[in-house]
Amino acid sequence: MKSTLITGITGQDGSYLAEFLLKKGYKVYGLKRRTSTENNENIGHIQNQIELISGDLNDLPSLIEAIRISKPDEVYNLGAQSFVECSWSQPIYTTEITALGVTNILEAIRLVKPDTRFYQASSSEMFGKVLETPQKETTPFYPRSPYGVAKVYGHWISINYRESYNMFTSSGILFNHESPRRGLEFVTRKVTNTVAKIKLGLEDELRLGNLYAKRDWGFAGDYVEAMWLMLQQDQPDDYVIATGETHTVKELVEIAFEYVGLDWEKYVVTDPKFMRPAEVDILLGNPQKARKHLGWEPRVSFEELIKMMVDSDLAKFK
Repeated sequence: MKSTLITGITGQDGSYLAEFLLKKGYKVYGLKRRTSTENNENIGHIQNQIELISGDLNDLPSLIEAIRISKPDEVYNLGAQSFVECSWSQPIYTTEITALGVTNILEAIRLVKPDTRFYQASSSEMFGKVLETPQKETTPFYPRSPYGVAKVYGHWISINYRESYNMFTSSGILFNHESPRRGLEFVTRKVTNTVAKIKLGLEDELRLGNLYAKRDWGFAGDYVEAMWLMLQQDQPDDYVIATGETHTVKELVEIAFEYVGLDWEKYVVTDPKFMRPAEVDILLGNPQKARKHLGWEPRVSFEELIKMMVDSDLAKFK
């Protein structure tokens, strides 16, 4: 039985990955930061099948202990301060967790079990003010937020450990990936959650920022398979994971409202407070390398994804 350690296991990606690896027959450990209140909603249905280890990406001794306990064949580093908007108000915390946290977990692996295969959750936000479209693995980075800058550091320190210590480190440059488990602060879930409330008479408006920002959105459940495939290759490498399609926030809104039989223009209000200090206008990934070398393809379409999320939020409120 293979053993794996997942940081950020209680988040969207961590929970889908844990489910996926359990089905593959892995012993799954999850790193969980100690808090005064538990929030295991995403993993409640599988909690009796996994083992949680207390630790923090800011605390190297706890990470060393987590590696000693789990003896992992594979580590998936999904833990981060992952909300882009919050990274402007908390730039130092974002740097400590999303950037330096990667060094800490890599160092723990190097010291305890250097043959462990390591996956780093890189991000399309690293491309920021894009220098070519679509973006691929060789596209230069131009991050436009403290979060994007921190992710660039995490990406390059993973490559540095690969080249310096011959460690198996692979990074997935994942474009936006969503699901019913997405946090309410993210625009996709904010839209579907509010649309459900409006449909049921619980809200009367949806306040958004830039309706014309374009993103490449996929389903998180599809994307965790790509993470696993990266660590099954003979050699470590970095891959863009995306759908190869781009949609505006306005399209997202139109699909969600139309699905419940409402006219979006009657409910949507543009609010300047939701505008980013430095906007990323378009993100569009080129997943050809992943298709060719990993045999990976997204299964859930953009429209299916939005309808899935609306259905989930409607069921929750009903």
